[in-house]
Amino acid sequence: MKIAYFDCFSGIAGDMILGALIDSGPNISFLKKELQKLDLPGYKIYTKQVKYNEITGTDVTIDIEETHTHRHLSDITHLIEQSRLDVDVKKLSKQTFYSLAKAESKVHNTAIEKVHFHEVGAVDAIIDIVGSMICIKKLGVEKIYCSPLPMGKGFVKCSHGILPIPAPATVELVKGIPVYSDERKQELVTPTGAAIITTIAYNFGNMPLMKISKIGYGSGKTKSEYPNLLRLYVGDLYKKNKRKND
Repeated sequence: MKIAYFDCFSGIAGDMILGALIDSGPNISFLKKELQKLDLPGYKIYTKQVKYNEITGTDVTIDIEETHTHRHLSDITHLIEQSRLDVDVKKLSKQTFYSLAKAESKVHNTAIEKVHFHEVGAVDAIIDIVGSMICIKKLGVEKIYCSPLPMGKGFVKCSHGILPIPAPATVELVKGIPVYSDERKQELVTPTGAAIITTIAYNFGNMPLMKISKIGYGSGKTKSEYPNLLRLYVGDLYKKNKRKND
């Protein structure tokens, strides 16, 4: 069985997930071609190789032409459903956005259908989410595992004002999975990253016994003394051969 393991030593975000997946195999040309199946104009996507503490990873940048576009869950669901994307890509993408909407509705005490997606509903988040599902499908991964998530500390500025780290929506999304906090005072897990990984991951914890065939690194944007990278292992689940009876 082909599996993948996300090693979140510096957290996880939508662009980091997409970067790690691209770094593991699917190239940007393939991704651009697949994303054309979405009726989503007004953006350009490109990648570059960056280094953190001499470790090379893939940085994904999305330039957006439109500004201040707020979407409801129904708008995004319709966009995905009307696309020519693979059925599995559609399913996982819609599940991810539903999780985001559910978390936002809980935080703001409003109905899911009334939630306005701000940062998480912008074009770059749509590309991060749908693009990640496209790459997972391309890699042929059957089961995904993930390390415990580092929560970070401090405060972050967003459309709602100054919020504590982790953001309230992130906390809602990571309920029930192993998390921890250390001395790093920065946002390590974003709502988009939390929504994607909690949708696709089968289990959170130590790396399963596996034979590694590919390793990818996805770059974050924040500079720090730590390598701001997400590491992805891709390979086969390793099963020990059973001893035959004498």
